[in-house]
Amino acid sequence: MATDRWLPAKYNLPDGSTIGQHLGSGTNWEIYQMNEDHSILIVKNSLAQRWIESNLVPDTLLGSLSFGDENYRTITSGPRQRLEPVDTRRPPRTKEDGLAFVLSLRETRSIDPEVPLHDALYVERYSRLLPTWTVSPAMSDEKIVGRWLTGGVSVPVTSFRRISDLLVWLAKEEVAELVEAAGFGTPHESEAAAVRHRPDHRSFGQDTTSTPRARTGWEKERRRSIRPRRFRLSGRPELEEFFNDHVIDIVENSERYRALGVEFPTAIVLHGPPGCGKTFAVERLVEYLDWPSFYIDSNSIGSPYVHETSRKVGEVFDKAADAAPSIIVIDEMESYLADRQIHESSGLHHVEEVGEFLRRIPEAHARHILVIGMTNRVKMIDPAILRRGRFDKVIEVKMPSETEVSDIIESLLAKMPTESDIDTDINSEIVRSLTGRALSDTAFVVREAARLAARAGKSALDDDSLRQALAGLPPTETEKEPAGFKFTESRNERTGFQD
Repeated sequence: MATDRWLPAKYNLPDGSTIGQHLGSGTNWEIYQMNEDHSILIVKNSLAQRWIESNLVPDTLLGSLSFGDENYRTITSGPRQRLEPVDTRRPPRTKEDGLAFVLSLRETRSIDPEVPLHDALYVERYSRLLPTWTVSPAMSDEKIVGRWLTGGVSVPVTSFRRISDLLVWLAKEEVAELVEAAGFGTPHESEAAAVRHRPDHRSFGQDTTSTPRARTGWEKERRRSIRPRRFRLSGRPELEEFFNDHVIDIVENSERYRALGVEFPTAIVLHGPPGCGKTFAVERLVEYLDWPSFYIDSNSIGSPYVHETSRKVGEVFDKAADAAPSIIVIDEMESYLADRQIHESSGLHHVEEVGEFLRRIPEAHARHILVIGMTNRVKMIDPAILRRGRFDKVIEVKMPSETEVSDIIESLLAKMPTESDIDTDINSEIVRSLTGRALSDTAFVVREAARLAARAGKSALDDDSLRQALAGLPPTETEKEPAGFKFTESRNERTGFQD
């Protein structure tokens, strides 16, 4: 956010009102507090002209203002009406606030179905979202509404259960009304029931009424409510295929698998060097499944007191069971699941923690909890943890190859305006320079290039901006390893395939 104000405090406007607190700003706009409960949007002529030419707002609704050598256009809010960027961290206060926003989005979309609105300014007075056309990643309308309603949480409004859990100030029926008003359809009756009545939602394929007929009926309704789709993981095709085959297909075709004795996806370990993309892959899977998720890491369960860590582990598994089908993500497994024989100094404290996991992980599968562990040091993990019946699938994820880096860059660039001179071929300098580095470095280069392009006054990201951003990366001393993906059935069977 810029800190230099275009207008000084207490500046008197032509209508007699006074400029007050600076509320926000962007490349071509600023928002100020005015007298009491009004605010004013001041924009440069170039941006206002784009709105007029796009028929988003008529010229007659824009005021004029001169200050020094600069000429601006203005929009003022009504009493207590919102005038703010859509990425505000200030959630709505009432259902009426939410309805006003989603109807403004629909009104704007009726004028221009394609204009990017992730960087827009929300003008409640005129029921408009006015885009600013910044060089930044685009976002779906579902996520725009979800972020605005939750005050910044990146969750699509179509994820009904998750959005309902976040909007605690609204009843479930009111949340459904907002989703429908936004134009995304009415949440399926079975999904709404799953939120209101926890027993129906308790587990994937579990008979919560003691009658197989009730269970099967719920699953049929659930499957009909899911649109045919495929899990995508940009830049990691082998890992994408693994998740689709070993998790997604079992989840979405549960009756077919159960007929052959496969009840639920088995636990998974992802291991590889820091920055290889383990966390990114798991986050995408959690987002896709849209199940309640629980995380176990050193910060959440670590304790210097005997019995306390194992007690916290048990609590996480119990909560996940109550919310099943659900996901438990175990990060930095080596911190508390290291081999007991090589960590004798930890004594009974460590042995008890490992024992709790040994008991809970098979139980989790039976209770329809998908457990995913992540580690940078798989050889340190206790062999009893990695044997079949606990973590059946052990996946090695290495740094992305040239092809994968190229795919990731293209995926990131697809969300923002770009010039035609950008070279993302696998033999390009940018791709070769990022190959073998952490995925976060690739994302940083694209974000930094967008920032540099915007600072230079460009309307689209170009090859020169990418090269400048790439030059700003610190050199890495880590020796590059062959990129690829390795699948093994257990720790003691290291056969499989590797690219």
